[in-house]
Amino acid sequence: MTAYALTVDAGARDLRAADHLLHALADRLALPGDTVGCTHLVRDGRPRVVVSLSLPSAPLLDTVRERLAAGEYGAVSAGLPDPSGHAVLYPGASRLTGTLTVAELLERSAIDRVTVLGSPLPPEPDTRMVTRDHVRPQWQGGALVLAATPALGDTLVPFEAPDPTPCCADH
Repeated sequence: MTAYALTVDAGARDLRAADHLLHALADRLALPGDTVGCTHLVRDGRPRVVVSLSLPSAPLLDTVRERLAAGEYGAVSAGLPDPSGHAVLYPGASRLTGTLTVAELLERSAIDRVTVLGSPLPPEPDTRMVTRDHVRPQWQGGALVLAATPALGDTLVPFEAPDPTPCCADH
């Protein structure tokens, strides 16, 4: 993560809306590929999802802050809301499609390591990862870590599903 960061609070109520906001900001602001965009859950009196942008330089941070000053995308504040956001935009994210080995996933992206839920050991480098074209690692101790779960055929899938069922969907 970088010292050149800002947070945008557009009042998004779910992760899907926050993901879309990050992609819209990246397109609208023509953000460079080394930008990291994360979602962060806010659990205060008004639960929501805010997004953060970590940028590669102070001049770019100033430019982005100025372009967002109009408030079209919500309130902008300096810094990160917390150190553990889920990365949506990060170097190499667009290259994580289809089925890859763990080694390929790490080589192609800014992800530092993969963990498997329920296992104390990391996966073998040749373990196949079915990305579902939705790979959202989380910052943990300054490293981007992808949590994965075992799947059919001795494969792994990212823990975060691309189309989660909303809580209480049947009510």
